[in-house]
Amino acid sequence: MYLAEHAWPDLASYFESESLAIVPLGSTEQHGPHLPEGTDHLIAEGFAREAAARTGYLCTPTINVGVSAHHRQFPGTMWVDPPAFRDYVESFSRNLAYHGIDRIVYVNAHGGNVEHLREVGRRLHEDGVAFAVEWMWNESIPELVDEVFEQNGPHGGPKETALIQHLAGDLVHDERLEDARDGGLRDIETAETTKFGSRTFYDAIDNSDNGVFGDQTDATPQKGERLFEAASDQLVELCSWLAGQDIDDLLPASHV
Repeated sequence: MYLAEHAWPDLASYFESESLAIVPLGSTEQHGPHLPEGTDHLIAEGFAREAAARTGYLCTPTINVGVSAHHRQFPGTMWVDPPAFRDYVESFSRNLAYHGIDRIVYVNAHGGNVEHLREVGRRLHEDGVAFAVEWMWNESIPELVDEVFEQNGPHGGPKETALIQHLAGDLVHDERLEDARDGGLRDIETAETTKFGSRTFYDAIDNSDNGVFGDQTDATPQKGERLFEAASDQLVELCSWLAGQDIDDLLPASHV
């Protein structure tokens, strides 16, 4: 059920009977020479729409721009500052709570959003407004990702390439896959991104000239479909579990 496609009387019926919403979030940022800048939000929306279709739960419009300043050296990358992102997502979530939603799944496909979504979830939890959790597809099936790819990325690598080949193949520049591999960083371990326990870089371009990692030539639409189905199963399970919980068990207990 996609919120933007329904009239308010139909949405009122949903809010009377259900209390869960699925919110897709991603980014609009460089993903190398072969993938569209909308890669992350296309992936997030794909998973969110699939879970909504399977479960009947509400899917909101996608939040397309995230915390992406670390990709700013590449043309077209868009970003918002972290405080603005957190405040926007929190306000967005309180909007849902006003309509009766008390549990939210942030379907997130951009690593730069993770810590900020968890902070928003903490704020909403502390205030007793809603129970909101951040979900990222590859973290739900890590063993399968490692099985399918020898070098999976992370950013703009074969796992994201395969998913976009599956979800929006016409947006992938397949003729540039070798250039993406050869002009990027194939093995992230060779970048030595930490020294003596400290992370020693801030921007993607510090490690990869074209902004991507891994072997993009290892991606296929078939692998993307396999990842998509497996992670979608996990998201559906998460939604079903969350919807079945007593809200009093999810929100903070009284301190005194």
